Amino acid sequence: MPLFDEENDQIIQRRKNLQAITELGFEAYPHKFDRTHTVSEIVHHYADRGGQRPAEELEKVNQELNGIKVRLAGRIMTSRLMGKAGFIHLSDGASRLQAYVRSNDVPVREWQLFKLLDLGDIVGVEGWLFITRTGELSVHVRGLSFLAKALLPMPEKYHGLQDVESRHRQRYLDLIANPSSREVFVKRAAIIREVRSFFDDRGYIEVETPMLSPIASGAAARPFKTHHNALDIDLFARVAPELYLKRLVVGGFEKVYELNRNFRNEGLSARHNPEFTMLEFYQAYSDYEQLMELTEELITGVVERVHGSLKLSYAGVSVDFTPPWKRVTMIKAVLDALLDQDDSKDLKERALVEVLAAEDPQFVSSFSPKEIVDLFDHFVEPRLIDPTFITGFPTEVSPLSKQSETNPGIVHRFELFICGLECANAFCELNDPAEQERRFKEQMDQRGRGVEEVVVMDEDYVRALGYGLPPTAGEGIGIDRLTMIITGQANIRDVILFPHMRPESK
Repeated sequence: MPLFDEENDQIIQRRKNLQAITELGFEAYPHKFDRTHTVSEIVHHYADRGGQRPAEELEKVNQELNGIKVRLAGRIMTSRLMGKAGFIHLSDGASRLQAYVRSNDVPVREWQLFKLLDLGDIVGVEGWLFITRTGELSVHVRGLSFLAKALLPMPEKYHGLQDVESRHRQRYLDLIANPSSREVFVKRAAIIREVRSFFDDRGYIEVETPMLSPIASGAAARPFKTHHNALDIDLFARVAPELYLKRLVVGGFEKVYELNRNFRNEGLSARHNPEFTMLEFYQAYSDYEQLMELTEELITGVVERVHGSLKLSYAGVSVDFTPPWKRVTMIKAVLDALLDQDDSKDLKERALVEVLAAEDPQFVSSFSPKEIVDLFDHFVEPRLIDPTFITGFPTEVSPLSKQSETNPGIVHRFELFICGLECANAFCELNDPAEQERRFKEQMDQRGRGVEEVVVMDEDYVRALGYGLPPTAGEGIGIDRLTMIITGQANIRDVILFPHMRPESK
């Protein structure tokens, strides 16, 4: 049975080349190779020595480089054989460096090896640095080592790996073939590093909370379910760490944050992956207004340090992160959007009635809470390009949030939207155990009426509140969506190394 799905002529020839290499006495897959430098280190330190220089200057540079002996390794990205000499470009994933191999400069066995190498093979070279006549930094090879054979051919060099589904399924090949993909994930790592630094510098404690729990608590979402055999109980992959983190605030950790995975058994889309990365943080003795300021400071700092500017382009639209960011209530955003609509006389008339009554803080909207949220999702959300804080969420859709002192119909909560994407959700935490229990029961009543996505009852969390949760504000920020915006990617799968995919069709 063949190892790979298709044993075509290229794969057969690569197998023959591997056999010939081993017959020369080289190990097929050796254990290690000692390097003095990485390819990137050499390029970073010495690449500017080249360029279009007069011959006498190149000679001087080569005299300086002649004493620099290097031993490095990489994947062969290009190969050019010219009689008794040849050139290859080696890559360490981030940078490429040319190597020059001449039959008279290496042992006969290693020259034979050179002629059996294929694109994608991994080799080690030893020699000294020099600049070619065209000004390219190169290694003059005096020793060649075989490190691994690429039995499968690389994508066509001028076009890389273009098929989107193949790029997501075979991320390893995407990273080899497409430097732009690698750059996205380098920036993603930088984003996470900046986030950690931001909170560490402000006295937050990074913690870890359970990924498996007997209750799918913390958010209104459909969970993944599994079974623990030893305890003989069902467990759920967490949908959010919220209630565990607030337990820690009860326990005296006044500033906590967690960067980790959430899991939601829901649909796949350009904005949704069943497994995604969230930042959640909680701060005692603060409110959601303070978190707006903190969020603005956090994200502007991340954008400026990772992207290099507070202005960027996303999906062909300019986005400006310069503070202060716009703040608007949900009902006002909905009303403004409805008044701009020309195709719904009824909605427009109802919006005008809302505007006339909006001065009264006790005013009860003629729209139901669900209608308001649905109208917001449809008419408003796609229009929020520059960072915008939306406040004034209905109480009925915010079961863990503290109500407004002046209007019990809304809660102290905001969501942050950028480029039409919800990027953050925050609120003043409900810390009255009796009210929290009542809202849990209200959510469970909705489940009894057939609503699947509700926040489930967590009796231990109510008990924790009974010991006293100080005034606290908390927030969740979607790292994947933030990365999408900063790196200009329209699909969440392009910022997750190994996104979930439908099974391959055979």
